[in-house]
Amino acid sequence: MTEAKAHILVTDDERAIRNTLKEILEYEGYEVFLAESGNQALEILREQQIHLVFLDIKMKGMDGLETLKKIRESGNEVPVVMISGHGNIEIAVQATKQGAYDFLEKPPDLNRLLLSVRNALSQHSLVKEIHQIRKRIPEVPEIIGKSPAIQEVKNLIGKVALSKSRVLISGENGTGKELVARWIHEKSARRNGPFVEVNCAAIPSELIESELFGHEKGAFTGAVEIRKGKFEQAEGGTIFLDEIGDMPLDAQAKVLRVLQQNTITKVGGNTSIAIDVRVLAATNKNLEEEIEAGNFREDLFHRLSVIPVHVPALRDRRTDIPMIAESCLARLKNEDISFINVQFTQDGLAELETLTWGGNVRELQNAVERLGILSMDGTISKDLIQRVMKSGKNSIQDLESLADSENDFQLFKEAAERVFLVKQLKRHDWNISRTAEAVGLQRSHIYNKMKKYNIER
Repeated sequence: MTEAKAHILVTDDERAIRNTLKEILEYEGYEVFLAESGNQALEILREQQIHLVFLDIKMKGMDGLETLKKIRESGNEVPVVMISGHGNIEIAVQATKQGAYDFLEKPPDLNRLLLSVRNALSQHSLVKEIHQIRKRIPEVPEIIGKSPAIQEVKNLIGKVALSKSRVLISGENGTGKELVARWIHEKSARRNGPFVEVNCAAIPSELIESELFGHEKGAFTGAVEIRKGKFEQAEGGTIFLDEIGDMPLDAQAKVLRVLQQNTITKVGGNTSIAIDVRVLAATNKNLEEEIEAGNFREDLFHRLSVIPVHVPALRDRRTDIPMIAESCLARLKNEDISFINVQFTQDGLAELETLTWGGNVRELQNAVERLGILSMDGTISKDLIQRVMKSGKNSIQDLESLADSENDFQLFKEAAERVFLVKQLKRHDWNISRTAEAVGLQRSHIYNKMKKYNIER
């Protein structure tokens, strides 16, 4: 956009001011639109592409500050220059707080007016350019790591993304299965389409059909309007069925039919709706074992796992741990100024590599935040890590390791109970009431077990 082609809207209830500004701006080569009220200005902004607005503060009906507020509430970022014959610092500050670019007194000085126009249009052009750059940069976080295990996953993403095939992503909790799914979508031809995530484990079984396929008005009690389901929302893009192993069998049958026919039928409806959706699924379960146990349909498994992708556990790519930890700390610094001076020592990063990380990347992320908060001198050292992680050391061993280390059944049971309790407390941010409700125990029992197993936050 060049200045000569810029569209400027002048809003003032005084005709003389409108005409004077119009004459000046048109002489400078701008295209000028006029409004005599706030409502008229809002209407022009909806219908025309405006690059700069002059807005009088004192107007009949809706005043300039109220008009400015409505412009910003609509999401329009056009620069607004306020003009007033009753200029004072208080009004100027108020206008600036509400998003005004500049404030001019009537009658405006010609040089000051034109300088404000040029600067405001330059800012508008810069903001547009930033938005365009942001659109081109994917918002999906990078998959951090250079180990052979994670490089294999990255290479596989590059290959499968370009196909239309369904992908089944497997891996333990916290390994980053959703991130892998997002990158498959981001690198695919559907990147400009929606990415719709469905957590199959979090939806009650009686609602999952409505959640996936939508419903018609009156289909059941509470269905007060027509609702699009997740498959319809993902039209032209990707649907990610996370924790597919926890989907009820009756819902599995309906998903299988969708994959076979590429159509859905809303709950309470009888019309088939064609869909164009790529399906990605993920699970932390061994679906072949679930098939043997009668918990998962074999035909659905084969439909979903055209291309299997396994995300390795963190213990299988230990060399990536320092890089991931540094990345987590960098993100915290961007989000919270209190972390700005926190740094890892080399022995601290080396110590992180020695830990088991049963909760994988998610647990490491939480640990970095905890360590950063508890770092009194701004350094996360080996000594700090050993002190902070000591109380939860058993909780980061998996049950297989516990079974190897304990021959006594009672001791194994107690160790496993401690692991479970610590994980649940962490999951609920050490809130005793929420943890007790989640695991089906009384609060007093939780406190007793914490005392018994010497569990401290």
